[in-house]
Amino acid sequence: MAKVTMPQLGESVAEGTIGKWLKQPGDHVAKYEPLLEVITDKVNAEVPSPFEGTLTQILAEEGSTVPNNAEIAIIEAAGEGSAAEAPADVPAQTEAAPAEAAPSAEPVVTTAPAPVAVSASAGGNGSANGTAEMASAPPSVRPAAADGDPDARMTPAVRRLLREHDLSPAQIVGTGHAGRITRDDVIAFVEAQRTGQPVAAPASSAATAAAAVPAPSGPATAARASSAPPPSGAADVTFDAGRDEQLIPWTQMRKGVATAMLRSKTTVPHAYTMVEVDVTGLVRLRSANKAAYQAREGISLSYVPFVIKAVVEALRKHPRLNAHWTEDGLLVKRRIGVAVAVAIEDGLITPVIQDADTLSINGLNHAVIDLANRARSNKLRLDDLNGGTITVNNTGWFGSIASQSIVNSPQVVIVNLEAIVKRPVVRETPDGDTIAVRSIMNLPAAFDHRATDGAQVGRFVADIKAWLEAIGPDTAIF
Repeated sequence: MAKVTMPQLGESVAEGTIGKWLKQPGDHVAKYEPLLEVITDKVNAEVPSPFEGTLTQILAEEGSTVPNNAEIAIIEAAGEGSAAEAPADVPAQTEAAPAEAAPSAEPVVTTAPAPVAVSASAGGNGSANGTAEMASAPPSVRPAAADGDPDARMTPAVRRLLREHDLSPAQIVGTGHAGRITRDDVIAFVEAQRTGQPVAAPASSAATAAAAVPAPSGPATAARASSAPPPSGAADVTFDAGRDEQLIPWTQMRKGVATAMLRSKTTVPHAYTMVEVDVTGLVRLRSANKAAYQAREGISLSYVPFVIKAVVEALRKHPRLNAHWTEDGLLVKRRIGVAVAVAIEDGLITPVIQDADTLSINGLNHAVIDLANRARSNKLRLDDLNGGTITVNNTGWFGSIASQSIVNSPQVVIVNLEAIVKRPVVRETPDGDTIAVRSIMNLPAAFDHRATDGAQVGRFVADIKAWLEAIGPDTAIF
């Protein structure tokens, strides 16, 4: 008998809540096949089975909270008994495509607890377009390919069903959790081929398409493209007839965020500092390069990677701030992992740019946009949530000019970049003081006063300011 234990889904995560069992006792489960969904205070994660065999017993019921490494299920491994033999409709593991092997062993992190309502102006080729094409095709003609995900997850049985009908995952829009392709999805598509009838569009496809649409950016704000918030969900609020109020139950993610924020705010003695940064040179550099950069890289150039680069360079001079607080002492980290705050539907997560000090501004820009897009389309990997040593938060997206963030404990510092605004500024010249219009950005930082003091953080923030203000036309982006 092989025992399945609760994995650790994040550095500071000590326990997880069983959200849903994807298999039931008596079901055959392939190695690396999704076994259950776990909810933590950071994310939802689909956990794969570490073994192949038959699920014989569930030890932790749905809704129960279990500490890391606790036993949650028992699987009778293949070869241990007749019950471990796979049903006829489940192929052996060797039949699975090679691409599904070891890489899929890592839990797939999901971050959208509910579908997001999207207006028709979201852009992109939504499922409605594919449906219209299918409806117009005669029964003898294969329906046009749907806007499916070629890397969508599915069970080996579903993958075999696709091969039997000569279909690819890109043709099927998965309606399962996090876009998984189910057996019903394949059968519905095959039936649409036979009859020429449209395939019903899943509600989640529009949300996925919207997540990939970059938000606009402009000189008055800090890097909107990389940290655009999801729809607010205000359109989802409805009132029953004759009632003046409506109770909206907390989602598991909202509960998790509340727990983490309360723990940080009540256990970490927060202190704050803020400086004004003249980013006129940065604004001019970006304006001069953004069109060529877009044409070359296929993505917009935002302000966020410049700030991250400045933070990384400042950390080189202040290594004690690249650390975690522990009761035994300050745990200083050699590697620099910059966590980037990403707003998702009804929640906030902080995926990590690993080894950020090894990346150019261009590399950081790609990393930020990649993390944000994957966070909103449920494609984060487990290692995206580990290794964070400092957090950068783009509060300027909302037009904020001054804010006080909560420290992402056990990290000791979080840095905000606020909206860039033009202001009249007094500048010293050889002929005396003059007033000039400059682009100014406030840069607040919150820190754990147990781990460090205002003088140390003040010097750290001053070095970030100096790096940003030194940006000129010759600053290297690549």
